[in-house]
Amino acid sequence: MTKRTFTAATALPVMAVLATLFTPDEGTARAQEAPGTFQILLPEQPVADPVPVFLSREVVQPLAPSAAEEQRDAPAADRTAASLRDLVAQTRVTDTLSEEMRCLAGAIYFEARGEPLHGQLAVAKVVINRKQSSRFPDSYCGVVYQRAQFSFVRNGRMPPIPEHSPAWAQAKAIAQIAHYDSWDSAADEALYFHANYVRPDWARRRVAAATINRHIFYR
Repeated sequence: MTKRTFTAATALPVMAVLATLFTPDEGTARAQEAPGTFQILLPEQPVADPVPVFLSREVVQPLAPSAAEEQRDAPAADRTAASLRDLVAQTRVTDTLSEEMRCLAGAIYFEARGEPLHGQLAVAKVVINRKQSSRFPDSYCGVVYQRAQFSFVRNGRMPPIPEHSPAWAQAKAIAQIAHYDSWDSAADEALYFHANYVRPDWARRRVAAATINRHIFYR
């Protein structure tokens, strides 16, 4: 409410007008507070409704991806499969690999392409475990090219790979699965391995973790 003060000369006309406009609850005259003056409470001005503001251009909110799109774009670590073979079959691989992933897949290809999938995964785990250990280089390529560690490396180079072969495609899939830790392996903690037809001296000082086909893996 707004309070205004009127003199006695102007109070009567004003009150007459108010009497025609307001009910007793809407506007009333108070008792005289000073000689010759009256105070009248007038109703507040109504507050105007907010005016809607319209944008000059449309706003498009992107829709959430469908389940199929999420499955298609998810890395191997986010997928589920009934078996390692099924996971290899559904893992997308590309012709272009980063240098690191190429080193990992190359170790799988040259060391274990004749092994079952679990044996190939175990070899990949050894490379990954070495990368994560302070006792070895901190990259896949550093691990693979470390002097006198992998027999397929000659003069610091990896032999040519037949890149259109099924074995190479499979090695790339296993590399991706191992990199994303998508499947458990009996060699999850292994740092060493050798073929079962050789007896290296260092094997006597290590704890065997698993034997998979023709390879023995050690912690």
